[in-house]
Amino acid sequence: MSDTMRGKVVPIDIQEEMENSFLDYAMSVIVSRALPDVRDGLKPVHRRILFAMHDLGITPEKPYKKSARVVGEVLGKYHPHGDVALYDAMVRMAQDFSTRYPLVDGHGNFGSVDGDSAAAMRYTEVRMAKISTELLKDIDKETIDYQQNFDETLEEPVVLPSRFPNLLVNGSAGIAVGMATNIPPHNLDEVIDGIVAMIENPEIADEDLMNYIKGPDFPTGGIILGRNGIKDAYSTGRGKLKIRAKTEIENLKGNKHRILVTEIPYQVNKAKLIESIASLVREKKIEGISDLRDESDRDGLRVVIELKRDVNPNVLLNQLYKYTTLEQSFGIILLALVNGEPKVLSLREILDHYLEFQKEVIIRRTKYLLRKAEARAHILEGLKIALNNLDAVIKLIRQSKTVKEAKEGLMNNFSLSDKQAQAILDMRLQKLTALERDKIEEEYSELLKKIDYYNRVLGDEQLVLNIIKEEIQEIKEKYSDSRRTLITNKTDELDEEDLIPDEEVIITLTHQGYVKRVPLSTYRNQKRGGRGISGMTTKNDDFVEHLFATSTHNYILFFTNKGKVYRLKVYEIPEASRQARGTAIVNLLAIDPDEHITAVIPIQEFTEDDYLFFVTKQGVAKKVILSELKAYRKDGLIAINLNEDDELIDVHLTDGKQEIILGTEQGLAIKFSEEEVRSMGRNSRGVKGISLKDNDRVIGMDIAQENSDLLIVSENGYGKRTPVSEYRTQSRGGKGIYTFKPSEKSGNLAGCIVVNEDEEIILVTAQGVINRQQVEGISQMSRRTQGVRLIKLKDDDQVVSLAIPES
Repeated sequence: MSDTMRGKVVPIDIQEEMENSFLDYAMSVIVSRALPDVRDGLKPVHRRILFAMHDLGITPEKPYKKSARVVGEVLGKYHPHGDVALYDAMVRMAQDFSTRYPLVDGHGNFGSVDGDSAAAMRYTEVRMAKISTELLKDIDKETIDYQQNFDETLEEPVVLPSRFPNLLVNGSAGIAVGMATNIPPHNLDEVIDGIVAMIENPEIADEDLMNYIKGPDFPTGGIILGRNGIKDAYSTGRGKLKIRAKTEIENLKGNKHRILVTEIPYQVNKAKLIESIASLVREKKIEGISDLRDESDRDGLRVVIELKRDVNPNVLLNQLYKYTTLEQSFGIILLALVNGEPKVLSLREILDHYLEFQKEVIIRRTKYLLRKAEARAHILEGLKIALNNLDAVIKLIRQSKTVKEAKEGLMNNFSLSDKQAQAILDMRLQKLTALERDKIEEEYSELLKKIDYYNRVLGDEQLVLNIIKEEIQEIKEKYSDSRRTLITNKTDELDEEDLIPDEEVIITLTHQGYVKRVPLSTYRNQKRGGRGISGMTTKNDDFVEHLFATSTHNYILFFTNKGKVYRLKVYEIPEASRQARGTAIVNLLAIDPDEHITAVIPIQEFTEDDYLFFVTKQGVAKKVILSELKAYRKDGLIAINLNEDDELIDVHLTDGKQEIILGTEQGLAIKFSEEEVRSMGRNSRGVKGISLKDNDRVIGMDIAQENSDLLIVSENGYGKRTPVSEYRTQSRGGKGIYTFKPSEKSGNLAGCIVVNEDEEIILVTAQGVINRQQVEGISQMSRRTQGVRLIKLKDDDQVVSLAIPES
């Protein structure tokens, strides 16, 4: 290489050049494109769009202008980048499903929640949204700084005055180089309430601040599961939310249901969501859906998912949450530019920066207004001097040969400034009337008050804060709206409790195992003497064995003969009409074919003060604290360990201080205090409740209530009722006393139960015959008697059980 050529070559270290160039590129992307400013919550492209529309006068009260005109204005003057990306940014500002409070008022096709793109910019029209005027308010009063545009021929604002906290209200999302921001939108009312709370109490605790700003509020609504992610984000700047669609379950005829989706998580494509559900059905990953359709219209979103007969809608809904975008995560990163530097901020820091910026805006505006007021007062002072010396002023002006001579004369003779003298020379003759002179005096007086007020504002920070508080509350009143996104306390992915109203319902379970849920309101109050409301329809060989009122958020415990306990939330039992038969319990519980339910107990919570009392066929008694059964397994939990060939007969919920009465097949009964049975662990076998002979077994257990009778029924249909008071209290584990002497005529005892005179009983035979009769019609006899015939049976039939029916 020649010396001449060598003199033109500058040696460069490639590593150093790459580092510097990449850093310049990264900072350009961070500062000039991808991240919002903490003060106005806008990226440069959004700020330039709004400023260009303001500059063009495309304000809310003016007619719409073509989008292409705005795009061209922004491109040519402030934003020399791609027109497609710029138009896309403007489209998102106009979409009410993308932006919580749209900043652009769009006219035409601006896309849809199904992912449809907007029409070309030559077809659509735009103007500023009303709320956008609050972002630009007072921009002409020297409230913000300006900078040179890209070719240094024009000036553009560095930041907009932003009279409301747009960073939180509309949120922002962007990917820079090596960092990203994802700020969710919030409710305007709540954010403004948070600002006001900080003004009134600068030392407000973070937790108290979150009482005002409860969490994100997405334009598409939905449900945020749990508050932990919100707390993390607000305290550290980073957090993770789970957002779930808002759904309703409707009952249809024939024990069928349908799920209505009325709100979906933020940024979920509705068309793709429906497509994914259909795909899951085709691939048989989800079964039970019979129809899927989109009924959305201009009034709102509505996706209908119809289910097959007897499908539990809550279970299927859980599957949809798991496999589709009906539930998805939203990662919060509160990253914004602070003095040109990217920083991850807490909620308090964002509000602090915004308040400091608004103080600066108010101070700069006040200085501007003060300067204008002082300039006008100065002119008015000159006019007052002229009016007070009117004849001399007129004479001076008439005698002057030129305007310059007249101005100098006014300045010298009346000690006026150049501006005052010029104002006098420009004064119209109408100002000389008495009325106009009074107006000048009045205007001057008002200006003095304003000047005094402006000076006080500039000297008192509290006055500045009061102005911010007053003006931001006016914005709240003007643009206030309700929260769209529900925030729940629950975080369990499969817990539907937050979606189910907490209401009173009636649960019925039939002898043959059909269960249903009916709203309590269905059984309306009636006047005395009314005919009542018909209950459920059952087959001739079935009847309602359990009926109780409870809440949808409560639990129901199902105990089986195998000593296991299953549980359901009340809302997991399908709702049905009064006349419907209900759903077979085997479709809701994973019980074995040879397993059947022997007891059903509704509870509100697993307390430490309540007990469950168990009795088995072999006379084993056991008492367990209710909280011992708090654990949960889908395939059931062992509630009592049983000996071989033993079965669980019955379970009762008690307070631990009741008297228990047991009856055996051979006619023996024992009454003892349950306090004699200590509470045990879930896996224990229990203790002896009654000592049985080899050929005997327990056939019933109940609580021995005062002023009640023990009703016994034999296999051959003989029965009686005997006052409970005739059974003396014995020690646990005894042989008991005779309540019935079995004979060939009567057969062994089939069952026993504690009854009151106003109740009914049902006798069930081996051949499925059901006999229903009033208790008061059954003779009350002593323990030693055999009883009377209650039911006539065929030669090959016998009574197998008895129960108090519910109606």
